[in-house]
Amino acid sequence: MKKFLLWFVGIIAVIVALLYIFNVDYLLKAVRVVYLHGKTTAYLDDYTHFDNRTIKKGTPQPWPQSVDYNKVPGTKRLEDVNKELGTVAYLIIKNDSIWHESYYDGYGANSKSNSFSMAKSVVSAAMFKAIEEGKIKGLDQKVGDYFPEFNKGLAAKLTVGDLSSMATGMDWDEAYSSAFSITTRAYFGDELEKTLLNIAITHEPGQAFEYKSGATQLLAMVIVKATGQHLSDYVSDKFWKPMGAENDALWQLDHDGGIEKAYCCIGSNARDFARFGKLFEHNGKWNGTQVLDSTDVAKMVNPRFAQSPQYGYGWWLNNYLGKKIYYMRGHLGQFVIVVPEDNVIIVRLGHTKGLQTDTDPHSNDFYVYVDEAYKMMGKMKPEDGKGNGLAMTKGE
Repeated sequence: MKKFLLWFVGIIAVIVALLYIFNVDYLLKAVRVVYLHGKTTAYLDDYTHFDNRTIKKGTPQPWPQSVDYNKVPGTKRLEDVNKELGTVAYLIIKNDSIWHESYYDGYGANSKSNSFSMAKSVVSAAMFKAIEEGKIKGLDQKVGDYFPEFNKGLAAKLTVGDLSSMATGMDWDEAYSSAFSITTRAYFGDELEKTLLNIAITHEPGQAFEYKSGATQLLAMVIVKATGQHLSDYVSDKFWKPMGAENDALWQLDHDGGIEKAYCCIGSNARDFARFGKLFEHNGKWNGTQVLDSTDVAKMVNPRFAQSPQYGYGWWLNNYLGKKIYYMRGHLGQFVIVVPEDNVIIVRLGHTKGLQTDTDPHSNDFYVYVDEAYKMMGKMKPEDGKGNGLAMTKGE
């Protein structure tokens, strides 16, 4: 037995040494955080295993409740999908009041969970705010003005607008399930800035939409340089406090005292995430105060490229049910969906998202959350809507 233990420890030591030699030691953290907790990917409460920086609240402004609050239960279709995909929060906000609110799996109104890529919408809003304040010259400001690593070749053409609209030409593997992808290294590694400054720009920026998490991370690094503040502090001062968030939020860092994982990973709750929906629904105004210029909001929620109508500057876009819809979206089916025509905001947080196909940039659960909300509000017949015919096969 003693020989076996010595042999086993020796094998482990060799494996660990090889991980460091080949510069993939971040996999040790991935194993500890994910697989040793019975998971296969990043998950809602993994923020507890990372260093975090606080996005501080100011004076809370609680959401009002509609006079019809929770009088209409979720439809059978909605509850079936919520159960299958592990929804933890589902909200419908109508005319700036909470009309329906359901929580599951032990989560509640103040429970924190991971935003994942909904954070990209927040970072783009912060960029436009920095432009308003004159701290960034405009969408055409070169990234190389802040980081000389991007002053040569195609990288010299890269602008902050390209980063926000996902048109970077960046060599970035957006593979969440691959242990050796740059996305996995960024998530679990502790040298995020170094990782980003070594990313190559392999084709002409500013030409076409191509979703890359690294684009948002690099954009956040520019914002930090331009404002002289930690990203969490800037977002707190310019958005979280003015919008009256009820809770402090947490933003995961690459290491203690390091930089925010800006492409993802804000730990907050459904009600506070929904505030960004309200801000954009009201064209940048919060209860009469212009927090973000209306022209910036309009820029963000309209496509940059005609051939890619699904994305603007940090927001996903869809014309569905004859309505303009824009939304924040995260890896496991996190949504803040805004339908400005009807003054409706739909929030869904959960463990898994629906099927993502190559033929539709919007995962199929998106349609269910919208359809069933409209049925609950009496704005759609029970048999109508795209969501009714969708099988909820889980996807990445």
